[in-house]
Amino acid sequence: MSHKKVHFAFGAYGIISASNKLLVISKNGGPYIKRYDLPGGSLDEGESISEAVVREVREETGLETLHFQQLGTISFIYPWTYQHFNWNNHVCTFYLIDDYSGTPRIKNEQFIGQDANGSEWVDIEDLNLENSSPLVLKAKEYLLLKKFVATDTKYTHWNVLH
Repeated sequence: MSHKKVHFAFGAYGIISASNKLLVISKNGGPYIKRYDLPGGSLDEGESISEAVVREVREETGLETLHFQQLGTISFIYPWTYQHFNWNNHVCTFYLIDDYSGTPRIKNEQFIGQDANGSEWVDIEDLNLENSSPLVLKAKEYLLLKKFVATDTKYTHWNVLH
């Protein structure tokens, strides 16, 4: 991959589930546009990974995280034309959020000018490659297998929806 121009992204993401549903956000930008994604994102300067996931979940869903555990870190590599890059290497640390307070907000004023539209509960069986980010598919795998498989994934093709 050294001859390819690779964009590197790192973030912390929360898996929140209940009644065979996963809490997801709807993306309106980036490589996961028009797909479901997990609440989460990049770290602010000086912020730890666990602080980032708590903040991002609060900003994107309105939920306050009460208890969580880190599951693991993996990367997703796929072709994506962005600025002068032609590949994306998205490194993700996943957290199971198993206790929280509040009710998820469907629309959030925080999303104005952001790349997400709001949060919603989606049936796990309805999540697939056509409507979900690789992160959501990893969360689905975790929920179905009851274990986190720490395997990186490389896609030779990634369809950015418009």
